[in-house]
Amino acid sequence: MCGIVGIIGREAVAERLFEGLKRLEYRGYDSAGIATIVNGRIERRRAQGKLVNLGRELQEAPLPGTIGIAHTRWATHGAPTTSNAHPHATDRVAIVHNGIIENFRPLRQELEARGRVFASETDSEVVAHLVSEQIEAGKSPREAVAEVLPRLHGAFALSLLFPDHPDLLIGARQGAPLTVGYGEGENYLGSDAHALASLTQRIAYLDEGDWAVVERDRVQIYDRDNQPVERPIVHSGASAALVDKGNHRHFMQKEIYEQPMVVAQTLRSYLRPLEEQVALPDMTFDLGNIERVVIIACGTASYVGMIGKYWIEQFARLPVEVDVASEYRYRDPVLLPGTLGVVVSQSGETADTLAALRHMKEAGVVTAGIINVPTSSMAREVDLLLPTHAGPEIGVASTKAFTCQLAVMAALSVNLARAKGKISAEEEADIVRQLIESPAALNEALSHDGEIEAMAHTVAAARDVLYLGRGPDYPLALEGALKLKEISYIHAEGYASGEMKHGPIALIDDRVPLIVLAPSGPLFDKTVSNMKEAQARGAQVVLISDSDGIASAGEDAVATIEMPRVHPLIAPLVYAVPVQLLAYHVAVAKGTDVDQPRNLAKSVTVE
Repeated sequence: MCGIVGIIGREAVAERLFEGLKRLEYRGYDSAGIATIVNGRIERRRAQGKLVNLGRELQEAPLPGTIGIAHTRWATHGAPTTSNAHPHATDRVAIVHNGIIENFRPLRQELEARGRVFASETDSEVVAHLVSEQIEAGKSPREAVAEVLPRLHGAFALSLLFPDHPDLLIGARQGAPLTVGYGEGENYLGSDAHALASLTQRIAYLDEGDWAVVERDRVQIYDRDNQPVERPIVHSGASAALVDKGNHRHFMQKEIYEQPMVVAQTLRSYLRPLEEQVALPDMTFDLGNIERVVIIACGTASYVGMIGKYWIEQFARLPVEVDVASEYRYRDPVLLPGTLGVVVSQSGETADTLAALRHMKEAGVVTAGIINVPTSSMAREVDLLLPTHAGPEIGVASTKAFTCQLAVMAALSVNLARAKGKISAEEEADIVRQLIESPAALNEALSHDGEIEAMAHTVAAARDVLYLGRGPDYPLALEGALKLKEISYIHAEGYASGEMKHGPIALIDDRVPLIVLAPSGPLFDKTVSNMKEAQARGAQVVLISDSDGIASAGEDAVATIEMPRVHPLIAPLVYAVPVQLLAYHVAVAKGTDVDQPRNLAKSVTVE
């Protein structure tokens, strides 16, 4: 989602602000801008589209100033135009804003009734006018911000710049992350540690409701009651180097190829190979007391939850409920004693999932989080952090985060099973051996990249594509369809293969590719029966299976993708590779923006 960088420095800041925005480019955006103070005035440069456009603006009209704020915007209220791009400004203040001001409409009407003139369609601009009114009434910037913040409803992170106070930035957060960075003779604000990594490693995370007064030589943080508070300064550990694509064409391709390595390093945190056991980090509660599991996530992460449901119910014999986070709170869910609430998120800042986590915690539920960013809001709020170790994922369409989340979900499933006495030492040892072998199986799956690229034209010409799978391969069919939609813009749907004849088979003709995920095993024959029903009606089948499955059922397929034969437990990790590569090569064939597909953001920090 949107990104924020603020610097109060000793020398010109525009170039460093621009570099900070480049570090946030992966989050997804459709406009960008920078504001500094020049000779007691706010000066801005803004541009629609990619950062290269803002870069041209800065080349044509350089922006001096030793204090400034910068922003990448993902449009919510108002089209992605230059006039709607941040920073928004009046004569008294410039602001950048992540999130949504839910009550902006009555606030705007109130301001317009008092004669305030708006220059944009955004919800964010009301903040600039509200603060300006307070300053014009004689209040200091601190007093003005303290007066305005309680009037704002919704989720927001804010950074404010004041032309009459060229040594002052103010930042605030409610429902969206904001970080303070500490330097030598200068200080910073950023939407995450990654944004500030090239500037400082010393950071403090603002808590919910906090706001910070940032000067060159000191920072004062206040809580939602305007009381001074101390927030610990920590070492961020974020790499100062910009992540590059190496010798890969796109970040997505690079991240697909990183999966054997990052899954291995993730599993290293959870497996004890010598003892042939699966271990979790220390926790403050007893898994043996868990009687029910609720898994909450969005998008790709929700499919990790669906696969986790199969595993936990199979191994631990516990009932599992999986919910998409955006719906969870609004159906007033029943939360029983003995429930473990599990949230899954790459960023740890997904607004819907974070809200669901807080809802569960308020109900007294113990929580765990499968999260890739250990300093994120969710990571700091769950009772048990289960980190993935995927490293920065730049491509908007999740790949390596997905497989690392699956690896951690498998570890959680086995630990629950052991705690409930549902798995023997021998069974656990066998699972450990299978998980240890999964990186090698991922490597073997990647070796078929050339074949997948060669047959991608079969799918690239289609308007509609269907994916089929049974058991844990059903959520993988949903994930394959989502990947194709996200980056190629082809309409695609995933179905449980047995559901084909309950409606979707009506869509089948010789122009509809059917991607069938069918590793050989107990569910293979039933999946193939459904596949044959579709082939009889003209479906162009692409069969993804192992050598046994392809030898048995691949003769009438227009294409086959051979995977290594693996244990059913790790099949979802391995079969993620071909569906990712297929989506990738189809998107490349169609010429779409693979890493930053239209309308999408990497970290969705608004509901």
